[in-house]
Amino acid sequence: MPSDAQLKIQNAIHRALLKVSGGRLGRTIVGMPTLELTTIGRKSGEPRKVMLTAPVIDGETIVIVASRGGDPTHPAWFLNLRDHPDVEVALQSGPKQPMAARVATVEERAALWPRVVAAYDGYAGYQRKTTREIPLVLLTPNR
Repeated sequence: MPSDAQLKIQNAIHRALLKVSGGRLGRTIVGMPTLELTTIGRKSGEPRKVMLTAPVIDGETIVIVASRGGDPTHPAWFLNLRDHPDVEVALQSGPKQPMAARVATVEERAALWPRVVAAYDGYAGYQRKTTREIPLVLLTPNR
């Protein structure tokens, strides 16, 4: 399982790649669009940024996966948005936009999971590695 330090380093490298290349590199990872998610820290109250992939985009709804590589614990960004669902999203290094985050219902997850795994089959492996059900999060424009 990746440590918190390893995840922070990966995020920093990804952000740097986007910045140095003017957004030409790092806009996709394994065929999925990338995004920068800004949450409010549930303990600190400070903005927290993380780079993620979006395996499913339906119109204005972006689906992200709280997999943490199959770790038994939820990623910090997921806990943050669960407590503070108003977030900012910059899709493929585009402009930031305010969005609302919510965890997919059981029915939504059942419908979306096959599409998530079709986009990147590694998610199926992550689910097999953990006993927790990996949450899917729906991001929609906050109007």
